Amino acid sequence: MKAVELRQKYLDFFRKNGHSVIRSAPLIPENDPTVLFTTAGMHPLVPYLLGEKHPQGNRLTDYQKCIRTGDIDEVGDPVHLTFFEMLGNWSLGDYFKKESIAFSFEFLTSAEWLNLPLDRLAFTVFAGDEDAPFDAEAYAEWQKHGVSEKRIAKLPKADNWWGPAGVTGPCGPDTEIFYWTGPLPAPEVFEPSDKRWVEIWNNVFMQYFKNAEGKFEPLKQCNVDTGMGVERVTAVLQGKASCYDTELFAGLFAKLDAIRGVEAPAERVRSERVVVEHIRASVFLMADGVAPGNVDQAYVLRRLIRRAIREGMKLGITEIFTPSMAQVVIDEYGELYPELVANKDAILENLDREEKQFAAALERGTKEFEKLIAKVPAHIQNKSISGKNAFYLYETYGFPIEMILEMATEKGFSVDVKGYEEAYAKHQELSRQGAEQKFKGGLADHSEETARLHTATHLLHKALRLTLGEHVAQKGSNITAERLRFDFSHPDKVTPEQLKIVEDMVNEVIKADVPVICEELSIEEARNSGAIGLFGDKYGERVKVYSVGDFSKEICGGPHAQRSGELGHFRIQKEESSSRGVRRIKAVLEH
Repeated sequence: MKAVELRQKYLDFFRKNGHSVIRSAPLIPENDPTVLFTTAGMHPLVPYLLGEKHPQGNRLTDYQKCIRTGDIDEVGDPVHLTFFEMLGNWSLGDYFKKESIAFSFEFLTSAEWLNLPLDRLAFTVFAGDEDAPFDAEAYAEWQKHGVSEKRIAKLPKADNWWGPAGVTGPCGPDTEIFYWTGPLPAPEVFEPSDKRWVEIWNNVFMQYFKNAEGKFEPLKQCNVDTGMGVERVTAVLQGKASCYDTELFAGLFAKLDAIRGVEAPAERVRSERVVVEHIRASVFLMADGVAPGNVDQAYVLRRLIRRAIREGMKLGITEIFTPSMAQVVIDEYGELYPELVANKDAILENLDREEKQFAAALERGTKEFEKLIAKVPAHIQNKSISGKNAFYLYETYGFPIEMILEMATEKGFSVDVKGYEEAYAKHQELSRQGAEQKFKGGLADHSEETARLHTATHLLHKALRLTLGEHVAQKGSNITAERLRFDFSHPDKVTPEQLKIVEDMVNEVIKADVPVICEELSIEEARNSGAIGLFGDKYGERVKVYSVGDFSKEICGGPHAQRSGELGHFRIQKEESSSRGVRRIKAVLEH
């Protein structure tokens, strides 16, 4: 079964069972500072998992693009990906464990759907701990469908608990479904540590909310959130050892072979997998408005692109190659994700520019490397590059440790790899601590102050469009209870005079004390009403549109004030560059 057929079957099954099909959310979370990227299908739905009414009902399904960056360094082995598609279905306070498990069992085993044999399936459930009890209900439901207790493993929170997506938020126990990929017959007793059992589906039962103190409180509304990875399940259905062996990467590999002028090998090496995976991920990030840069999402994108370029160099590629590979992604996924086609020019231009800039950085880094080794006296027997200097070359010029080791060996030097790893680990820890401070609040934060700042963001967006032009579009926002941060498309620095106009315009609307009205409209009605925001393409999709008097009208799912007069005095603190073609404003509300 091809991936395109898997996606369609999944949506058809859940549509048949009363679920509305919703569009994939962007990879950059809207109005949520708790994470850099959309890491799962549930992430954009947090307000509705907490009880807010979704415009399309309480049973939903979709295919969602996701980015997870924790495994970037592992990409290149047969299994790890940074970008992937997740099939999901949700119950927002409707059905719960019994129905969720029944849906999964039918879709997987029925001849009408995936027709997987039960004797190759196994399951895990939450074993229980001091925060929550053993999930006896899920355990019993699988047995009702004929599953032997020998094929159901009870595992701790580290294995069978999901969430929250950020520091706080909805979470709960899960039950995971595994498929046997080894020789038949499958073992009678399920041993989760045996890697031949491959996880294919995860049903999360959201019963709790993790608060800022780390305590787990029962949710008022119990939800179901499931996820099935398109790449992994496609490989399983095709009997492939890796998702890299499926049609999802075949076009990219073929282009890579053509660029190198080689025949397709029997087996792909690590560098080849890194190139195709990172190019695919980068194209999707740029389609959602990210440009390569030095902070946040822009930095991750730059790291992905440059890592792909470095691995391409190892394969002997010397010319600009990433734009032509990006075109393959756009051609293959453009129908499913129209934003790829709409942003094609920017994607190709960004990649061309980044390759040229990285070539220049490598040249500068090589000169710095030469300076470092020149400082070591010739008579020293055991010449070595310190871990600190090796990490400096990595952090400043993008030199991977493998390249540093190779260059050092050529010059008769060793490298303090342990010192490098310690410096790298220290850097990661500082980044993690910074992220914990930075990514607070989010879609789960419905406090009064956050609602006021959220409303102010709408006014800021409209005022920028009126002042700078209709080309201004939101490229991300970060709202906590203390301040707002708003990224928007604009090619030039905003002048102090323009910022004053924007600030005054927002404060005039606040002073007028106009009502904030929420309407549920179809996509077509929202578009025709003049609302700004992300428009989907599915017929009948309904969205929430917030109007602040006659001034602003925007599609949004976050918390809002009742009237503009509640906001207080709006003040812009700073305007700066976020990435190429994207500016950033930080602002506060003063009482």
